[in-house]
Amino acid sequence: MVTSPVLPSDLPGVDPRFSRTVEVAEHAADGGRIRRWHLLDTGDELARLGAPVAGTIIAVHGNPTWSYLWRALVSASVAAAEAGRTAWRVIAVDQLDMGFSERTGTTRRLATRVRDLGALTDALGIEGPVVTLGHDWGGVVSLGWAVDRPGQLAGVMLLNTAVHHPEGVPIPAPLRLARARVMLAASTVRTTAFLDTTLALASPALAADVKAAFRSPYRGASRRGGVGGFVDDIPVDRRHASHAELERIAAGVAGLEVPALLLWGPRDPVFVERYLDDLITRLPHADVHRFEGAGHLLAEDRAYDDAVLGWLDDNRARIVGESDAPATRREARERGAVRTAAETEFTPLWAALDARRDDDGPAVIDMSPAVPMRVSWRVLDDRVRRIAAGLHDLGVRRGDRVSLLVPPGATLTAVIYACLRIGAVVVVADAGLGVKGLSRAVRGARPAFVIGERTGLAAARALGWPGIRISATRLPAPVRRALGVTASLADLVARGGDLPEAPGPEDLAAILFTSGSTGPAKGVVYTHRQLSALRDTLGRHFEVTPDTGLVTGFAPFALLGPALGTRSVTPDMDVSAPRTLTASAVAAAVRESRGKIVFLSPAAILNVVATADALTADDRAALAEVQTFLSTGAPIGAGLLASTRELMPNAVPHTPYGMTECLLVTDITLDGIRAAEAAPDRGVCVGSVIGENRVLISALDATGAATRAPADTPGVLGEIVISAPHLKTGYDRLWLTDRAAIRDVPDADGRRWHRTGDVGHLDADGRLWVEGRLPHVIVTADGPVAPVGAEQDVERLPSVRRAAVVGVGPQGLRKAVAVVETLPAARRPAIADDRLAAAVRASSELPIVAVLVVPSLPTDIRHNSKIDRARLSAWADRILAGERPTAP
Repeated sequence: MVTSPVLPSDLPGVDPRFSRTVEVAEHAADGGRIRRWHLLDTGDELARLGAPVAGTIIAVHGNPTWSYLWRALVSASVAAAEAGRTAWRVIAVDQLDMGFSERTGTTRRLATRVRDLGALTDALGIEGPVVTLGHDWGGVVSLGWAVDRPGQLAGVMLLNTAVHHPEGVPIPAPLRLARARVMLAASTVRTTAFLDTTLALASPALAADVKAAFRSPYRGASRRGGVGGFVDDIPVDRRHASHAELERIAAGVAGLEVPALLLWGPRDPVFVERYLDDLITRLPHADVHRFEGAGHLLAEDRAYDDAVLGWLDDNRARIVGESDAPATRREARERGAVRTAAETEFTPLWAALDARRDDDGPAVIDMSPAVPMRVSWRVLDDRVRRIAAGLHDLGVRRGDRVSLLVPPGATLTAVIYACLRIGAVVVVADAGLGVKGLSRAVRGARPAFVIGERTGLAAARALGWPGIRISATRLPAPVRRALGVTASLADLVARGGDLPEAPGPEDLAAILFTSGSTGPAKGVVYTHRQLSALRDTLGRHFEVTPDTGLVTGFAPFALLGPALGTRSVTPDMDVSAPRTLTASAVAAAVRESRGKIVFLSPAAILNVVATADALTADDRAALAEVQTFLSTGAPIGAGLLASTRELMPNAVPHTPYGMTECLLVTDITLDGIRAAEAAPDRGVCVGSVIGENRVLISALDATGAATRAPADTPGVLGEIVISAPHLKTGYDRLWLTDRAAIRDVPDADGRRWHRTGDVGHLDADGRLWVEGRLPHVIVTADGPVAPVGAEQDVERLPSVRRAAVVGVGPQGLRKAVAVVETLPAARRPAIADDRLAAAVRASSELPIVAVLVVPSLPTDIRHNSKIDRARLSAWADRILAGERPTAP
């Protein structure tokens, strides 16, 4: 029996028309009594719209929320149907004793609640396909239903929840406190303490009317018995009445093969990330997205409804059971699909070590010690094998994540190759991210093991990073105990043991974190095939031979020397702070290694050029032997490249274009840049594609969005879309980010593609010109404008050192503002004087409404070269609104 709505009419965000009560007979095992349920149900509205329903979403809340938690999905699902998208019926339930459902006055354990939900769906005549959605302990209940109803189940979706708690590990502190006998009734039933604490977990804080809505069904102790009952039903150990049912559900979840989506708020003090790890282990095929900054109330913190409906759209064919459903991109990647010629070749990264294991020539040289440390191929191969065997003997297995907190050099090289050799996944995050960024990266990657120097291990201990700790050097026993160190690398070498079977080309090999210059650092996932393809692309394009020798002041390439079969040297510098590299240090590294190729980042080049006066005659003679120079990390202009060629007069300067997701995409030499500059074009020319790489442009529409089909039409401004044999597999636990990066790009030929977020165009010769980042496009009344071309115009003025052009005002009607560093430098931020402002305006075809001066433009924390235009835009908006000028 279905009755009329029961919700108050003034609850924000929910339409009372969706409110229903249903009378349902309990399962016979629970007494068979008629119980009254309250739900939010979109079925009638979809019927009124005449929308064919693809399936049903059963949404189950946890404690102490209720169906109101799912109001955004309820509304969004109807809006999607109205817009012609696939229609999904949403049934958001209030569990018995919760929300506006009946207070039964009985103890309802987990098994009872699973049966309750089954009785409800039977009464409603729900058949299938059904996709379950659960949060908190509603996640467990929804999974219990899923395990018991395989014939109806078509998919599972979860927000922060858990199905298993490790034996011997205390439950999270907030739950321990709430469950304490002296506190249970007082905090959950007699008062609203538990409810208030839960609502306070939202970030940002909930509006007062939303808090009131969540409290509305729980006014009075008589209405809060279910809140206390849920807390009391947490299975803390084997003696608990619900422990067996939880174990049954956990085991059943591991057998589910339907599509799965895991959405997670990592700032949850209750469902901490070990519970996400457990779910991923049980549902290894699941799509996972961690919303940085979100917490327990993820449904309140982020627009989860967009994620849910987008995922359902992506998986619709599989969920509704269409027999000719195309493979998802994920499935196609896992099957290998169609591969280019370069992708079919595979030689493991450690093959060169195997080939040169009897060679006593230098493989790795570290210039940081007072006396340079030289490691031969024989020693390096032996150390790699011994560390690999020791790691395996310690318990490191294929697929285990190992976070590396070791600076570039011989030790890091040996550890990385050892991990790769046994199939462990190396997690590399740059110390240049800062403590906060590095901590977020390590926590997000959830390594099982951490290998680090003393400083890194101290940070791991202080910040509570996960993983068994291994020290790179021997530590005194008291220090070892204080840092929680299980073993040292020397201990592992001494352990001995056999090497396991080597990993295959499609096994995961590495998670490399981005710089964090365009948002929180993202973990980029590479397979062994992709890393080997990077080695091969680099080796072929720059003609690396065993006698070439590499000087690498850029961390990602510092590790490829052994893979390329040539010696590599790390200059004396702090790799996490590129500006610490000097010209003398580069010369010493070249002289020590007889290196013919030098890799440096733009920030390092700036200081190398600035310290050139300290070079001796011997230094200059050594640098004259360099044949190839590469600036990698961000494109640089002809002037800086020309300055480096003065230091290395016989080298061909290159500035490849790439990113963490694909380290080499295009390449251009200094002569190529000069030829390009002779053409009347906009942006920075980064040259032509390397090897079998491909570049397309997704044109911008009037709103500045890259919505057009990617193409190679010359002269069209749009987002740069790339493909390469060494392109990453995806992002780690960032399904939404990965989805955005591959949306609407061709995949019929089996290639993997990536939307870079950069904007630019191709010219008639197929060269790529970069004109900024997609978020920095200024959408004016006349259409979208990229910033770099206008910045180049301004920077031609003799009084301007650097410039950033940003937008201010409402979207679609934004105006351009120039923010400049002057020569000489300004003492403080200010509005430019009339003379400079007039010169800046006259320099550019783009109408510039205001000119601001700053002592220094803000840049990202790692490259020290990418201007933070988003920050400048917000700052300029405030200054032009009348705020007193302060540093941006």
